[in-house]
Amino acid sequence: MLYQVDLGGSPLPQVFHAFDLSEFWSKPHRPARAGLAEEEARRRQGAEEAFTHACELVRGTVEKRGEIDELIRKQADNWRLERMPAVDRNILRLAVYEMLCEPEVPKLVVMDEAIELAKKYGSENSGRFVNGLLDGLLKAHSFPGSLT
Repeated sequence: MLYQVDLGGSPLPQVFHAFDLSEFWSKPHRPARAGLAEEEARRRQGAEEAFTHACELVRGTVEKRGEIDELIRKQADNWRLERMPAVDRNILRLAVYEMLCEPEVPKLVVMDEAIELAKKYGSENSGRFVNGLLDGLLKAHSFPGSLT
């Protein structure tokens, strides 16, 4: 969603609507069996809760983008934010937002998840790049909440 906002300039309601879960839930699933309705209800609720949380993270990241980008710029020696690969830039934004505004999430968990996202969706060097930048930020900046 952040990638779509960043590159496409799409407004948040449009971005959120593009990730609407109703299409997913209208698809047929496994054949009927005992307990399937309860299992399906749990899956639906879990997916809806995850989507709601993702929207909150995206909204917060967009709202605090100026502050977040400034922290990244200060830490990114020899890298202009605008020249970073879009995937890396938005993974960093999300991670910095969580470090700033989600004190109940340990900072090392945020960092680990960001590195895994970078490895999965970025380039060959994205994991190392995200790791180095976030590690430097953790050392240089005091974030609320615990490290572990």
